[in-house]
Amino acid sequence: MTDSGKSAAAAETAAAKSPQDGTGKKPNYKNWLPRRMIAAALAAAVLFWALLALSLKFLPTAGAWLALPVVLGVAAFASTAATLWFYALYRMFSYDGKRQLARRIVEGTAAYIKIPAGGRILDVGCGSGALTIACAKGNPASDVLGVDLWSGVYASFSKQICEENAAAEGVSNAAFQSGDALKLDFPDESFDAVTSNYVYHNIPKVSGQTMLEETLRVLKKGGVFAIHDIMAHGKYGDMEAFAAKLRDEGYEKVELIDTAKGMFLGAREARFMGAGASKLLIGRK
Repeated sequence: MTDSGKSAAAAETAAAKSPQDGTGKKPNYKNWLPRRMIAAALAAAVLFWALLALSLKFLPTAGAWLALPVVLGVAAFASTAATLWFYALYRMFSYDGKRQLARRIVEGTAAYIKIPAGGRILDVGCGSGALTIACAKGNPASDVLGVDLWSGVYASFSKQICEENAAAEGVSNAAFQSGDALKLDFPDESFDAVTSNYVYHNIPKVSGQTMLEETLRVLKKGGVFAIHDIMAHGKYGDMEAFAAKLRDEGYEKVELIDTAKGMFLGAREARFMGAGASKLLIGRK
């Protein structure tokens, strides 16, 4: 079986298991799609439908005013569609739902992070701590650090939530601190493994390759990496060329795996989610 196949099988197994609960409290990994996005889209839909109804009742139906109901109608339909789409994504990503897609992706990515006892692992953009904790459970004799700014759309995530989730999972070898993916506060070659999941595509105005290079900067010679993201060309450029560049620089076993064709996501599912360019970059420095 190939490495890709092994990871997929590991993801299937892990997704079928319920989380370990070390304290009697269930971990809360939240949802990759914050509820506020659904609420905002719903509020916009209600507003536009109300304005459309008022415009049809009180405004003239001819002349320049005729364009306003058309614009409001388009906005009402668009915001309604956005609400339904966000809600569907929320259900798909739920850790507690039947699909458990988020868990499948996290466990599948973590399966590639295996290091000797006593090593250090860095998870960039740890969110609610899911990938950090998965790596900690898979490497119980190593220390795992998750860093995140916990701001913007994901301000509802926090260091406290990460720590509570680690305690609920019975994990003691995971720690969390504030950290910026654009400028990691660590010297070169500080970690034996680096990982990240669906983070860099959310950061505007900076190319994905630039962020990958910053993450790999803190990886020790001989260390492993597994970076999963939506690696669309507009954000990342030519990733096959980037992988080739890493090989030319001496990186080993570099592989760019398409995870949107059955490994983590089905092809239709990925297109619906806007995640058709999901890729996993793995290798050894």
